[in-house]
Amino acid sequence: MYLEIVSPEATIFSSQVDAIIVPGVNGEFEMLKDHAPVVSLLNEGTVKIRVHTQTHLDYDELHPEMEPHMMDNKVLTFKIKSGTLEMKDNKAIILAD
Repeated sequence: MYLEIVSPEATIFSSQVDAIIVPGVNGEFEMLKDHAPVVSLLNEGTVKIRVHTQTHLDYDELHPEMEPHMMDNKVLTFKIKSGTLEMKDNKAIILAD
């Protein structure tokens, strides 16, 4: 599935991913390929992005102001203050503050 993380200033991240774990207002939840359409508000916390391998990512596309952190060689994390998520047709967009 495809994930885009967008801030008011710029696109922070855009790439194919295997899974996304987000801090929803009712708790953390995960989305995989073919997840049902969903719109959700996000709380302050960590967005975790599972990728096939580290080389699966194009680090040139990462926005320099949002420093990602690797939990291990397959999970990339971003801290957010709040946001909104829309997932539809294997494309997720996170509007993050």
